[in-house]
Amino acid sequence: MFDKVLIANRGEIACRVIRTCRRFGIATVAVYSEADARQPHVAMADEAVYLGPAPAAESYLRIEGVVDACRRTGAQAVHPGYGFLSESPAFANALAAEGIAFVGPPPDAIAEMGDKIAARRLAEDAGVSIVPGHTGRIDDTGHAEALANDLGYPVMIKAAAGGGGKGMRIAYDVGELREGVDAARREAGGSFGDDRVFIERYIPDPRHIEIQIIADGHGNVVSLGERECSIQRRHQKVIEEAPSPLLDAETRTRMGEQAKALARQVGYTSAGTVEFVADNQENFYFLEMNTRLQVEHPVTELTTGLDLVEWMLRVAAGERLGFTEADVPFTGWAVEARVYAEDPVRGFLPSIGRLRDYREPAGMEGVRIDSGVAEGADISTHYDPMIAKACAVGQRRTEAIDRLRAALDAYYVRGVTHNMAFLQDVLAAERFRAGRLSTRYIAEEYPDGFQGVQSDETMVRTLAVVAAIVQRVVAARDAGITGQALGRRPVVEGDWVVFIDEHQMAVHLTEATAQSWRVALADGELQVDSDWQPGDPLFHARMSGEHLCVQVERRGARWLLTHGGVSREVRVLRPRAAELAALMPAKTERRSERYLRSPMPGLLTQLHVATGTPVKAGEPLAVVEAMKMENILRAERDGTVGEVYVNTGANLAVDQAILAFE
Repeated sequence: MFDKVLIANRGEIACRVIRTCRRFGIATVAVYSEADARQPHVAMADEAVYLGPAPAAESYLRIEGVVDACRRTGAQAVHPGYGFLSESPAFANALAAEGIAFVGPPPDAIAEMGDKIAARRLAEDAGVSIVPGHTGRIDDTGHAEALANDLGYPVMIKAAAGGGGKGMRIAYDVGELREGVDAARREAGGSFGDDRVFIERYIPDPRHIEIQIIADGHGNVVSLGERECSIQRRHQKVIEEAPSPLLDAETRTRMGEQAKALARQVGYTSAGTVEFVADNQENFYFLEMNTRLQVEHPVTELTTGLDLVEWMLRVAAGERLGFTEADVPFTGWAVEARVYAEDPVRGFLPSIGRLRDYREPAGMEGVRIDSGVAEGADISTHYDPMIAKACAVGQRRTEAIDRLRAALDAYYVRGVTHNMAFLQDVLAAERFRAGRLSTRYIAEEYPDGFQGVQSDETMVRTLAVVAAIVQRVVAARDAGITGQALGRRPVVEGDWVVFIDEHQMAVHLTEATAQSWRVALADGELQVDSDWQPGDPLFHARMSGEHLCVQVERRGARWLLTHGGVSREVRVLRPRAAELAALMPAKTERRSERYLRSPMPGLLTQLHVATGTPVKAGEPLAVVEAMKMENILRAERDGTVGEVYVNTGANLAVDQAILAFE
């Protein structure tokens, strides 16, 4: 086994690899950019080497810089994580030339599987089912139109060197095809330096199912079962699970055998993933092979008991696999949700900023959090905005889902907007819990975008009870402060009125013990046990025997409470104050729709209009690039452009005005 390993990555995956290396007593070397100097992976490693400025092209993607870091530290091997150089044959070859082990597959296998066109041909040669399509590059839009007409719409446009959803578009007609080919080529060229795209038939109601394999250098290949990754947005995975609720044992075996056949076809070693698209009749077709560790690998680890990073290191060191498929104890069900710094209500736009408050769930059975951030860390425009991966395992799928929802309730993040409310909404949905999944799930369930989690009567009742107890505890604390004027001490008797949404609820509290309350409502009584104290952002309690966690934040005279993805501002008043508050006039807000504003920090790459241009609702006005993804801004209504404030090439701040309508 190696004495020292360099991790050519950052954030969550770098921390993940360091943890396994520590367990083996392997010294670790971190690399970092200017933006990451204070990030946790730098502090966790035994050594750290500066690579360069924040942009990845000037730091994490500099092959010579990483190789030089190995020379300077004496690292014997490099684990690339995922992204960056993890699927770069040139990087693997550069390491080999220095006698440094690459913890991954051979460079030839990376190259063959990294070219999606070549991968389709190899899969076909290996007897793997492939999606009908054109196994060759698209020369121009005319060529694309001819192929699409032969295949029949809808079609999928894909980058030959693609990954992570970049350079992918679905086209339902010739107009979308023309726009999609151009956009896919631009994205692919910008992200991978290769603008080749190809076309294949789009499978209706598709499910994304992938097989995790591990192979050594002695001819042994083992399938570690499947993961279902159908909950996606813009072709990027959001929620993953193992096993899949779709597959039966026979289909699982056939899919695993095809994955292993492809691995043998290309002489694959290390951990890798063969991705398939499947329909609801369990027909499946090859999509691509990812020649690296996947983001969603924890769900496989939780259901097999294996450490994939450990076996990647063992294989890279020349060891044989110490097990067969018959030896793997597949048990339970695991679900993973990707926690991103993004705003789901605003079209999932990245949220950039500092993690002002950060507290991960702790001490929860079956819960695993893979993160690479800490309180005070910055979410940068330069890298993927993922905060962490929240995972849970249970004996049954429903148990895993419920544990994951409880973990998200206890995951406290402030300073950036995040997607946990959206994750809660998906995990709670009847369709998701029934396993009726599709890669179009989000588009179908949220056709008008995510509008927030709706609260029902049970949720309103729960939040009202918590708010009353929180207010009562604070009032009791305030009443104990010395030096207050006579008659001015806060009232702590048991009657309160809670205002939440359009509801007004009377609550009577009786303190049974120091940490127990009897709560009387109009529709009955319940008992709440909690040791919450003022200042604690998490209200842990047992309410009528059930455990719950509510996030608590003071907002002036109100409380912001969050539970199950529902966030509500709540007022708690004494009965007389509530009577007077009802007499106050309601405030109304006016919103200006005159401006087109940038919904995110990014680069203005295209501007389709000028002063005086008439536009119709739905027409594209501008394109903003953020996180290497193109975001088309369209007109919300008919009108005429009155003034343009910025030019193409401008770096935009969030909410910066791009143009104004007359």
